Amino acid sequence: MPAKSQVLLSWSSGKDSAWSLHILRQSKEIEVVGLLTSFNETFNRVAMHAVRRELVEEQARAAGLPLWPVPLPWPCSNDEYESRMQAVFAKARAEGISGIAFGDLHLEDIRAYRERQLNGTGLTPHFPIWSSVPALPALAREMIAGGLQAVLTCVDPRQLSPDYSGRFFDAALLDDLPESVDHCGERGEFHTFCFAGPMFDRSIPIRVGERVERDGFWFTDVEIDARLTHPSSATRAASSR
Repeated sequence: MPAKSQVLLSWSSGKDSAWSLHILRQSKEIEVVGLLTSFNETFNRVAMHAVRRELVEEQARAAGLPLWPVPLPWPCSNDEYESRMQAVFAKARAEGISGIAFGDLHLEDIRAYRERQLNGTGLTPHFPIWSSVPALPALAREMIAGGLQAVLTCVDPRQLSPDYSGRFFDAALLDDLPESVDHCGERGEFHTFCFAGPMFDRSIPIRVGERVERDGFWFTDVEIDARLTHPSSATRAASSR
């Protein structure tokens, strides 16, 4: 059989990138060889999701993949962002990687930007869970039915009540979402951290912390819960809240 194309997966720490990994691992043509994540180097967290770096490192270990961290200054201009990403793309090509996969769902302008970013790099963009807007409610429920577990770490209060920050991404949450809100949060209504699912060899024990308002968004802190030592404990803790 021909060798699979080796790709990096753009990894936000959330449900969409996690589900993309699950889908790509079923491919006969593509092999994910690393998780590519940009971090705010001042706060050492994933931008927008505000997820601690140690949690992303734990995700990478649970996925059995190396983490490709990209440190970004704060504040970060678009020119600086693109410069640092281009350096990573060049490194990827030098190591024989042929593409970058993204967990984007339906925003055409975002997809076009990704494609422009990779134009001329020798890397092919992949969009494994690209969907139509009407298909997103079913996709969200497919993720949950498939065992994915996540918590909302960021909410845009202009689109969704701050009370949703810190809630778990489950069927009850989907039932409660206003009709105006994308079931997958693709328009920036919310961002998540995925702590369990078929893309991991174990669940990540977490503790949901305080909720704070910052820069016009509501963030909920998430930490590794050292009290939970058994791999299945995160699932039990989540279901008890």
